[in-house]
Amino acid sequence: MLKYILWRFFSGFLVILGVTVVVFFIFHVLPGNPVDSLLGRDKSEETRQRVMREYRFDRPIYEQLILYLNDLSPISVHWHLEKNRKKFDYIELLPIGDNKTLVVKMPYFGHSISRGRPVIDILLEDIEGTLWLSAAAMLFASLFGVGMGMIGALNQGSRLDKIILGLSVVGISTPSFITAILVQLLFAYHWANWTELELQGSLIVKTEYGREYHFKNLILPALTLGIRPMAIIMQLTRNSLIEVLSQDYIRTARAKGVPKHLIILKHAMKNALNPVITAVTGWLASLMAGAFFVEFIFKYRGLGFDTMQAVSDKDFPVVMGSTIVVASFFVLVNILVDIIYAYLDPRIKLR
Repeated sequence: MLKYILWRFFSGFLVILGVTVVVFFIFHVLPGNPVDSLLGRDKSEETRQRVMREYRFDRPIYEQLILYLNDLSPISVHWHLEKNRKKFDYIELLPIGDNKTLVVKMPYFGHSISRGRPVIDILLEDIEGTLWLSAAAMLFASLFGVGMGMIGALNQGSRLDKIILGLSVVGISTPSFITAILVQLLFAYHWANWTELELQGSLIVKTEYGREYHFKNLILPALTLGIRPMAIIMQLTRNSLIEVLSQDYIRTARAKGVPKHLIILKHAMKNALNPVITAVTGWLASLMAGAFFVEFIFKYRGLGFDTMQAVSDKDFPVVMGSTIVVASFFVLVNILVDIIYAYLDPRIKLR
């Protein structure tokens, strides 16, 4: 078990490293200069060069990558320690050369080009809204997906079952941005007098007195984001429950006179939910990435909304930071899914 977990963490580290390198190079081949976008064309060449040096855009791309990875690494080589002390805190380990020291620190994501704030502060501020959105979407998808799947399995072949299957196909096939527009038109425009919901808005709103939570602004983005996983969970639950209900031990329980509701809840659903639990935990990480477009459409302040803005502003540090956070979350959740599934299904062995 321990050997497997360590191997999964190592392979996850390689995935995060690969994502970091790929996104780094993609961002650097895009047309345009983020410094020009930040300063405009009215600034002096001296100011432009100073900002270029500060964000290392004056160096070769391979050197920029090495320095960026060095900043991210918890154990890294640094020089000009007093200058770096202003950027991040560290613990010195040992000197390894002229003006170079091996240090231990938290990963340093740099400063936002457009906002002038530490990227980690922006990410910590934004991620709460995205986590609320992902959790609400997953809760909606799980409750309705499992419930509708059970109804379809228990009425297999009926008109109701066919309607449920049709809805699940539509939910899987429709892109999130199309779903978002339809949800906005229906619930926040045509039916706005009854729903009292807004077309756009954030869960967390800053005021002069602090932060306020407007939970009604969470409803439509969560509904939009949860429709596709709900459709998949619906089909998984239906198909898995139909298969379990055909097993010999279910027929034996029926022959012994066990009530139908006990057979379903105590015996059938326990085994039928194994693939569903895997899908739910796996989708939670995917929803964080899927939330990007949904947040942007609803102008819902979160990691996705600010990342889309950062892409528009060519704010390289924020884009890289959010990409690494989402990739890390995805890796950790998938490791957790493997461990949970192994405990739920004794036939699976972790090696």
